[in-house]
Amino acid sequence: MRLLSRAAAPLLLLLAVVASFTYLQLDAAAVFSLEGAQRMGDYAAGFLHPDLSASQLRATGLGALETLAMSAIGTLLAALLGLSLALPAAGRFGSLSKAASRLLLNALRAIPELVWAALMVLAAGLGPNAGTLALALHTAGVLGRLFAEALENTPSGPSEALRLAGSGRISAFCYGTLPLLWPQLVAYSLYRWENNIRMASVLGFVGAGGLGQMLYLSLSLFQQAQAATVILAMLLMVLAVDALSGWMRMRWVRP
Repeated sequence: MRLLSRAAAPLLLLLAVVASFTYLQLDAAAVFSLEGAQRMGDYAAGFLHPDLSASQLRATGLGALETLAMSAIGTLLAALLGLSLALPAAGRFGSLSKAASRLLLNALRAIPELVWAALMVLAAGLGPNAGTLALALHTAGVLGRLFAEALENTPSGPSEALRLAGSGRISAFCYGTLPLLWPQLVAYSLYRWENNIRMASVLGFVGAGGLGQMLYLSLSLFQQAQAATVILAMLLMVLAVDALSGWMRMRWVRP
């Protein structure tokens, strides 16, 4: 009985794999055949020689700048919107506004960036505007939730001391709460900026501009050399942004 129970899980897993191949009607012989492997190898070999011509490098550089601008502006708008929604979400304006703002934040981050991009393409047209709005809306939901939790965990002593000394609510927040909250806000925003750089490179597949749109066009036309150039530009840009973000965290966040 014990041997049968141990063998049940691998057998069920094997049956699930076989059932998946059967349901999807995959031609395993064509995929794992010598001819199939040769075709895949020939296709992959086209990426080993990127197009480094002046025109392609110029177009790729402009696409990289567009992607970088999309991610930076989208993250900035998301941080401002997320902070404005985090204040009521943290219970600063009553329970009704807390429930409504948390519901809105959940809705914003529940919709993926690609879906937001598809919706924004229909609303704002093709190009970087749609990608920027898509990144801003989804990231606002994420940052708003993180900012609200940081607000709830921030000590209220300094702010209350300023209120007792005669300061207004805004002044008490700016001078008593915000200095304690600022390192977390910057850290969360920089982390989301790193993620948005990668996502901005993908949103172009639905027409939202940037390097993603160039990559989609190159792959659609089977231009592996041009696609390899765009992929290299994505890799270099992500590495550069990661290094810049790390430097900024060391300078502004850590004591």
